[in-house]
Amino acid sequence: PRPSSQDYNKYQEDGYVVLDGLLTAEECDQLRCRMADIVDGMDVPEHCRITFSTDNDQLKDQGNADYFLTSGDKIRFFFEKGVFDDKGEFTVPRERSLNKVGHALHAHEPLYKKMTHSPQVQGIAKKLGLQSPVILQSMYIFKQPGIGGEVTPHQDATFLHTTPLGRVMGLWVALEDATEDNGCLWFIPGTHNSGISRRMVRTQEGYPLTNFVGQEQAYDDDKFVPAPVKKGGVVLIHGQVVHRSAPNTSDNSRHVYTFHLMETEETRWSPENWLQPTEELPFPALYTT
Repeated sequence: PRPSSQDYNKYQEDGYVVLDGLLTAEECDQLRCRMADIVDGMDVPEHCRITFSTDNDQLKDQGNADYFLTSGDKIRFFFEKGVFDDKGEFTVPRERSLNKVGHALHAHEPLYKKMTHSPQVQGIAKKLGLQSPVILQSMYIFKQPGIGGEVTPHQDATFLHTTPLGRVMGLWVALEDATEDNGCLWFIPGTHNSGISRRMVRTQEGYPLTNFVGQEQAYDDDKFVPAPVKKGGVVLIHGQVVHRSAPNTSDNSRHVYTFHLMETEETRWSPENWLQPTEELPFPALYTT
């Protein structure tokens, strides 16, 4: 779906817009099937298996931090809270244990790579005037039934900071219907024009490996507007618009494939961001000739 002028205006005005029909139902199912295979074959990271005791808490936290910080050019597994018992064994079926998989599906998984670079996605970026966009990261988010946790109000630019601001856009692709019951996104329209109040930065040495600078503002709950999306639809998310999602209290999952683009023209990517391009994976250009 190429955004209409109306969609384009809504994105500029509100900081987000929902577009139907980016993927067919069949394409959604193919991405879900491939992820089921990936999960089936995953090696659970050692730090997740660490048995719980006070001494081990620090080891576990450091393991988590290392694992996350070095995941930008890899496919790695991030779990919901409480899915391992104190012996490090699953308390739920493994396919129900994951919060997300990230952050380089777009580089290493052919099906995800093809979808990320698809003519439809390139068309959206061109319509929005992106000249030389690159793909920063990608994630598959599960939002598990019953245990899929809340994502508190935030701005993506807190984590993906550029100078100037306004160079990052998320594409959030619903592989199943995202509803108010199963944890769709909620936005405060227009907040993309107010800058950011908090940044996550790499620390210079030692643990923790990242810290927050500044404070997340308190947001009025009444100002959030839900953005339900049908299977195959996409939400375009401005890097500074405030958004959140509620816990999934339903019996249905809410699988999503999401990735972030950055306009590189006259843009500086912060060397303090957790995510950095590597020799193995420089940020790939979206437009493929």
